[in-house]
Amino acid sequence: MTPELIYDDIGSYPLPEGTSKEWIERAFAMPGDDAVYTMIEDAMWQKLNAGVELPTYPQFQHMIAQFSEPMMDDTKTEEPLLIRYEAARIIELEALERMAARYKAERGERLKLRVCVTGPIELYYSQFQPPVYMDMMLNIAKSVCRFIKHSIEHARNYEVRCVSIDEPSMGLDPRIEEGEAVIKALETAAQFTLQKGIDTQIHLHSPIFYELVCQVDGISVIGLESAANPSVLQLVDREVLERYDKYLRVGIARTDILSMAAEYDEQHHTRAFSDEAILKRIIDDYNNPERVKQRLKHAHSIFDDRIKYAGPDCGLRAFPSQALAFRLLKNTADGIKKWKRTIRQT
Repeated sequence: MTPELIYDDIGSYPLPEGTSKEWIERAFAMPGDDAVYTMIEDAMWQKLNAGVELPTYPQFQHMIAQFSEPMMDDTKTEEPLLIRYEAARIIELEALERMAARYKAERGERLKLRVCVTGPIELYYSQFQPPVYMDMMLNIAKSVCRFIKHSIEHARNYEVRCVSIDEPSMGLDPRIEEGEAVIKALETAAQFTLQKGIDTQIHLHSPIFYELVCQVDGISVIGLESAANPSVLQLVDREVLERYDKYLRVGIARTDILSMAAEYDEQHHTRAFSDEAILKRIIDDYNNPERVKQRLKHAHSIFDDRIKYAGPDCGLRAFPSQALAFRLLKNTADGIKKWKRTIRQT
């Protein structure tokens, strides 16, 4: 049984209506902009009101540039690609301090957050071609660790309960090979959370490298995108997880909105992206609470107490509106509640 299972989300969220990517880039270049802070606060309240138990700070920036650009800035680094600790800032977390103070005053407890950072493997291969130069790889990994450390040590009104290292290309990019370089880079990135005993997830788009990841001491939870592709559950061996004492985060709500819309349009001869009402039907069809519950039930039947977190497969940035993203998060919350009620009755 897993009654303590935690509902989290991956992070990215649609921009508010009328907000352009260009405006976001300019606004984040001037930290402290009240309009940006308000936008981040509003998105976080949406996640909480939808029922997400451990929300990730709303990610509106580019997942690579947010971390790579400061690492490439000579004024913010002490060595090539090694960011200075004081420059390893995640602006979204700074923006949430005001909202977290209100949350603490109203609810009598600190806001609990999940922090997501782009991993060293992803960052390295976004900038360089093989072969891997370990001095550069390790400086990137140390920089990732400093972003994590800064976010935890500078928290005043919120509490970081989980950190996720996002490595979407592992197992998909043929340039990335299994080996000690990957293990060492991930161990370096997760060093601080290991010291603090904070859960560290790795978010993968493919489970091919999961056995290699099991060898990384600092990573305790392996994330699987299993709602859109349930067959990935068959690629993971529960005995391997138990041997290394690792847990899973399972995806139980599909987030591939473009694929869902294409499938629905073909079946129903509609044009989903021309009508938000159709998109609402698609979300309710593919991700209604009963479907969410059944996906979690299926994963639980295979892995039982090795599942520690569950939520949407991936981020929601591609969703056409925040209302649709909220609907997906709310359906997921309702599905998890239905599953927990069932578990308690057995």
